Parts: sequence; C-alpha cells; structure tokens
Amino acid sequence: MAISDDYIEELRRRADIETVISSYVNIKRNGKICRGLCPFHGEKTPSFTVYPDTQSFYCFGCGEGGDVISFIRSIENLDYIDAVKFLADKVGMDLPDDNSYDSTLAKHRLRMYEANREAAKFYSKQLFSLNGKAAVEYCQNRRLTRETVIKFGIGYAPDSWTSLKDYLNSKGFTDYELFEANLLKKSQKGTYFDNFRHRLMFPIIDLRGNVLGFSGRRLREEDKGKYVNTADTLVYKKGNEVFALNFARKSGKDSLILCEGNIDVVMLHQAGFTNAVAGLGTALTQEQAHLMSRYASEIFICYDNDEAGKKATDRALQVFSKTNAKIRVLKLSGGKDPDEIIKNYGVERFKSIIEGAANEIEFKLLAEREKLDLSTDDGKRRYLRAAIPILSNLSPIELDIYASRLSTELSVAKSAITDEVKRVSKSTQYARKKKELTSVIKNPDVLDKLNPERSQNYRAAKAEETLIAIVMANPELIKFADRKISFEDFVTDFNGRIYKTVANRLREGKSAEISFLYGDLIDDEIKAVAKIQTVSQTLQNTQDECDDCIKIIIEEKNKKSTSAVGTENISDDDFLSFFNNNT
Repeated sequence: MAISDDYIEELRRRADIETVISSYVNIKRNGKICRGLCPFHGEKTPSFTVYPDTQSFYCFGCGEGGDVISFIRSIENLDYIDAVKFLADKVGMDLPDDNSYDSTLAKHRLRMYEANREAAKFYSKQLFSLNGKAAVEYCQNRRLTRETVIKFGIGYAPDSWTSLKDYLNSKGFTDYELFEANLLKKSQKGTYFDNFRHRLMFPIIDLRGNVLGFSGRRLREEDKGKYVNTADTLVYKKGNEVFALNFARKSGKDSLILCEGNIDVVMLHQAGFTNAVAGLGTALTQEQAHLMSRYASEIFICYDNDEAGKKATDRALQVFSKTNAKIRVLKLSGGKDPDEIIKNYGVERFKSIIEGAANEIEFKLLAEREKLDLSTDDGKRRYLRAAIPILSNLSPIELDIYASRLSTELSVAKSAITDEVKRVSKSTQYARKKKELTSVIKNPDVLDKLNPERSQNYRAAKAEETLIAIVMANPELIKFADRKISFEDFVTDFNGRIYKTVANRLREGKSAEISFLYGDLIDDEIKAVAKIQTVSQTLQNTQDECDDCIKIIIEEKNKKSTSAVGTENISDDDFLSFFNNNT
C-alpha cells in the first residue's frame, strides 16, 4: 500500500499518539511515558504503555502494540486504509487519494457497507407497505411510536424467498456480493435466497454510522430462534458489537443499561433511558464487555426476571469481572422485563429500580440468601459458607461494612467472619498467582512467538533487538553499523529480516519509524517491532552501545559456526579423537 511517507509523517504529527489514545484510555504521565489499563484485555494493574517520543505503544500484558494507526485499527476494528482515513478525518487532513494504494480490500468493505445500507432502506420501506401489516401490528402491540421506529431504522423482511435479492440485484449488487454479506443464503442446488424472512429487522450500526448487519426478531412464535443475527462477515463480528451503542454513547451519561434483547433497548430509549444497549447473540463476550467499559464507568445489568435471565446475569458478572467497570444488577419487580414494568407502573418505577440497583457483591449475597431459610441454624451456616468466597476480594473498608452486616444478620462474631475471609482470600490469591504464571507460560512473549530461534540464542537475540532499537532511534548510526555488520551476520533469521527492512529505509534517507513499515511487515511483526522499540527507553542510544551489540552478535555468530563445523563431515578417527579430548 503506497501512501506517501510525507502524508504519513504529517498524519503522525497531527494525530499525536498520546492525544488520540487518551480519548479512549485513561493514561497518566510518568516521566517520558504514559501508562493505563489496557483496552484490549482485562487487567487490574496498568501494563499498557504509550511512548510519545517514538509515537508508539505496547502492552506488556497482552502483546498488543504499534503506532497510532495500529491503535485505531484495533480499537475501531478497521483495516489499514480505513484507519488512516479515520485519523485524517479526525485531524482535518484531506483523505489520501484512492488511486495511490491498492484499495481492493477497502473497496470490498465499502461495497458491503453499501449493500447493507440499501438492505436497511428496503426493509424500512417494506414495514410501511402493505406487506408489513404483521410487523406494524407487532410494533403497535409493543406501543412503539413511529418516531422510535424511524430513529432505529426498524424494518420488515417480507415472507418471501427473493424479495431482497431482486431489489438489490436491481441496484447492481451480484448474488455473490450479497451472499458474502450474509444477506442471502445458498441452497444445495446453488440457488440464492433471502437470509431473513418474515422478521422485524433491526439494523446493527457502528459508531461511525455504518450498517454492519441485521438482527431479525421473529413475528411467529413457531419460527426457530427468537432473534437471528447476521453471521460474521468482512465488516461484522457478532461478538465484537453492541446494539444501540451508537445512540447510547450520545446520552451524556457515564453509565449503560445492558438489556437482553433489541426490543427491550428500543422500548427503554422510547421511555427516556437513552443509555440502554444489548449484546448480540446468546452470551455476552469479553470483547463486548471491554467495548462497553470504554464508554461507561458503570454498567447496569438488566436481564429478564426468569431463570434464564438469572443465569445470563451470573455469566455477565464473570465477564465484566475482567474489566474496570462498576457493575450493578437491577432486580426487576412488577414485570418480567423493563418494558412490562414501565407499561404497568410507569417510568418513575423503573427509575427507582435503577437507583436501588444492587452492586455485584450485594446481588451475589442476595442470590445466595434467597436459596436458604435463615431462621434455621443450618440455613445460617450454609449462607455464611457461601458468603465468605464472595467477600474474599474486597478492600478492608468494604469487608468491614459487609462483615458488620453479616454479623448482625446471622448473630455471628464479626472477627470470626473477617478471619475466615482473610484465610480464604490468601488461598484465592495464591491460586490466582499460580494461574497467572501458567498463563504466562502458555502465552509466550510476542518476540518468542515470531522468532522461534530466540529462546535458543537469547544473548544474540537480545543484542540484535537492541541494535534494531538503537538505529531506529538514531538513524545516523546506520553508517557506523554498516561498516561492521550486515543482516546476514544476525544469528536469528527473524531479527535479521527486521534489521534489513529498517536499514534499507535508513540508507535511502527514509524514516524507519513503525508508521512507515506497514508495506514491508505484517501486523504481528509490527507488534514485535513495537516491543523491540521499548528497549531504547533504557539506553543512552550511543555509538558505544551500538558497537557493543555488534560485537555480541558477531561473537555469538562465530560460536554457532564453530559448533556447527565441529561435527560436520567428521571421520571415525577424528570423532574418536574429538570424543577422547572432550570427555
């Protein structure tokens, strides 16, 4: 992809990495670097590090790294060109000329967005046509207003095999394009037909206004699947998206109400709770939880008041435990879902439920309490046994509050409760540390993954990586390095190839910062270079350090060569002599 270096340089200058990332992540300055909690994986201790001087970032917890373009690609789920365009638009730069790069994939994505948008228009028109009578009746029964239907782009998929197909064909879209967008399905005979039929259609819209796919709610109870969602495509990953987040993030609130279904969300927005959202699919994913926690510090879980809803709540609590969002659980009373409560008792009743929502600890304690009869000694013992692990991760102040409550409620000495919690807490911490250690072993360093020779040649690999970091930080040292070493002298092939890429650009007088390496390296290699660059923060980046690295590399290369020659084409007599002299 040939976007000019001048364009990328200007983009880097305007889209300062610290400024861009701080709009997504709460990062704090610590000398020359910034740290915060990683937005790409759950953590309690900050390992996400931003390096303003090299305009790069790296997470020492999950290995995500790169430049400002890499960050936008990952956090906004964009390809390279779309990320560049996103940043350009953000900082007021003219967009790069489409003819200046190979835009095949970008055009493919754009074509899919256009097909989805046209499909959304078609479904919307069908709702207000004679075909949409059943869908209109459903909306009327749910008391959906026309304004709400239009706001969310709600439509109707006709009870027909080829209505959408015929319409989009007339707009110039091929069957195969529509099949790739999952708007059509393909029969065993090879014929194409509409994916959604006789369903109320909810377009799934991202934060930039693109229609990614659809969620269809059945209108006949006998139809399989209450909701049917678009399958994963080039532009849509079900487990990564949150329904109505595009509206909720504009609510002006620092909280989100997480519902089970799309219709619950729509009804809450209509009632004035414009921060309501829903997951897409049967179970909340870690990606969805992290996405929500980026836009809200507090999440209210509002699942249906039935057995399935309670199980879903338990699963959601586990998923959110890996984020930093404060979680509260709504106890729905007076109806099985928020819509029913609002219709039966009004908006104020639902507001009071939100205000009285239990936090995670209170919800878990209440759930255990409801299972038991606390008027009996056995019930009290079993409740206390269930409560201890729930309290084991609390701060001393929180523990003091809940231990006091339990002491009064169960007539048990407070000290006995706190002592038992501390014992369990210590055991839990040990198990967690053991699990973290196992996780580190199972998930090796990003450099080890890409450079399989690294573990066997650690001294050489470290010197190679340091040399790469030094010349990237000090381009003028490439002339000194060229007089003493080439990429062919490197012990590990991966580092040799990275060095060759960097050195070639520097010799041509070009920048070798991460932002300029996308045409030569793949995404994982960009992450590896981001990790390598972190080394320069601990160095003086001098010619002497450069020379020391070169000496180690040459020394290790010679050792390896000598070792290889020692057993190559050796005769029996020579081998006996070698054996006798070395045992």
